[in-house]
Amino acid sequence: MVDIHLDPQVLSGLQEVMEGEYPKLLDTFLDDSQKRVEALRKARDDAKALGRIAHSFKGSSGNLGAVRLAQLCQRLETEAVDETTDLGALVDQIDHEFALVRPMYESERQRFRV
Repeated sequence: MVDIHLDPQVLSGLQEVMEGEYPKLLDTFLDDSQKRVEALRKARDDAKALGRIAHSFKGSSGNLGAVRLAQLCQRLETEAVDETTDLGALVDQIDHEFALVRPMYESERQRFRV
């Protein structure tokens, strides 16, 4: 697994494409991600729910350049198929990774405060 937390090239590309909507995209990602992390915590013992949440979280994380977060979500999605696996450790890793990248996105968002 790579140790890249945030790919700045992805953010640069999004900023170019989204123009004035870029800050709103960051806000939406942060808000949605927080809700997904909370949903993962609540669904800790429900492998099917974890797989569904991880799938959507993987997509949004990847699209916004949160490389390691997307990889962790991919692992959770894959391992959730085997309902005998203890997935709590992966949920904790995803929670921790989001706690690492959240301030990076918030800092990026601060660049566009008016």
